[in-house]
Amino acid sequence: MFSRYKKQPAAQPVETAAAPQTAAPAPAAEKAPAANAIARRPVQQKSAEPVVSDRERKRKERLGEIKIELHRELLENLNLAALEKAGEAELRAEISAIVSEVLESRNIVLNREDRTQLNKELYDEVTGLGPLETLLQDDSVNDILVNGPQQIFVERFGKLEISDITFKDEKHLMRIIDKIVSAVGRRVDESNPYVDARLADGSRFNAMVPPIAVDGSLVSIRKFKKDKLGIDDLVNFGAFTEEMAAYLQAAVSTRLNIIVSGGTGSGKTTTLNALSSFIDDAERILTIEDTAELQLQQTHVGRMESRPPNVEGKGEVSPRDCLKNALRMRPDRIIVGETRGAEVIDMLQAMNTGHDGSMTTIHANSARDGISRLENMIAMAGIEMPIKAVRSQISSAVNLIVQASRLQDGSRRMTSITEITGMEGDVISMQEIFRFQRVGLTPDNKIIGHFTATGVRSHYSERFRLWGFDLPPSIYEPTTV
Repeated sequence: MFSRYKKQPAAQPVETAAAPQTAAPAPAAEKAPAANAIARRPVQQKSAEPVVSDRERKRKERLGEIKIELHRELLENLNLAALEKAGEAELRAEISAIVSEVLESRNIVLNREDRTQLNKELYDEVTGLGPLETLLQDDSVNDILVNGPQQIFVERFGKLEISDITFKDEKHLMRIIDKIVSAVGRRVDESNPYVDARLADGSRFNAMVPPIAVDGSLVSIRKFKKDKLGIDDLVNFGAFTEEMAAYLQAAVSTRLNIIVSGGTGSGKTTTLNALSSFIDDAERILTIEDTAELQLQQTHVGRMESRPPNVEGKGEVSPRDCLKNALRMRPDRIIVGETRGAEVIDMLQAMNTGHDGSMTTIHANSARDGISRLENMIAMAGIEMPIKAVRSQISSAVNLIVQASRLQDGSRRMTSITEITGMEGDVISMQEIFRFQRVGLTPDNKIIGHFTATGVRSHYSERFRLWGFDLPPSIYEPTTV
């Protein structure tokens, strides 16, 4: 029936795999009310398990057993070398034919819905990333977090929730991890238990495996957006206002050096992508990243990605190596995906020596914390300089700090835009131009607040005017609500 892709001779039947022993954890016992219960909110204990009926759970277990057996049958029957040239429709038809034959030989009867689902999952196992494929194709999912084979969390709209998708066991999960990292020439095992990699669509992938990961392999995937979010999209989402967008357009176009600061998952890379849309198409841009995520739309873009050492501990190409080489490649602007180490020295020197308009991101909770982090990174790089000289270097290199934050309700906002205006004695002087003003919280835990100017006129107003961006004074007036 399917001789074109079937191995010769035919494989022997495989014994049915044993049913996985899974048991839902018992719900946490309710605690007796404390004496001061009136003074605080009651703590709600929620089980981190999807709510499914007993019938649905048994159905999924049965389908899981059948899928495991059929997957083994496929691996033994399909000619994997020939599959590389097969089209998607042809391969799906081939898998469907094998499934029908095996189910018939085992006297297993499935309804149309279950059979369609089984065919899809088997196709994902053979050609994709198994159970993760469904989540990767779901545009509402931003992050995928795997805590062992039986627990997969996803982030939707800024909130984490547990998924009903699971792996069969740790071996199944490890097979998918190996498939991902081997595709980019890396490896992960007991001697090298953690790895950073990139999926085919550009999504960031990180994994840590046993024995370092105690309860099973830990995987985190930051999904790569197919459609790049522009300034207009972020304004519509409420990340910042039209006035702030006009100010940022003037700042980028007049080649101010900008640092995007924020915590993990606060939208730093998204903000950097949006800011880059204001760069003139005639400029030469070089990007340096650990994992390529930036989506620049300009014509003249050179992308570089750092590389970790190999098994022998050799062959490492650090972000600093990339940055040093980038300075010899006649860039108009340099964009570093994230500054986290010794490359901060070269980044600041580039900003100070003719590469105006360069941008990068750092991890910090405020603009002032961002300056302190830059100072700490210079110290950790082993550069012995007086603190005043360090701060003078920073104040002359960095013009603007844009603070991105992920708030408690899951929303991401540009909470502050701060200018660096120079030095006052031994202290870097700064002035905040825009901020997000929080005023309260709704009963369903949504942030109430608004964006407002601080009333301080930009230190770079004259620069903006000379470059053709004469912003009206009204955008610096505070908003009253």
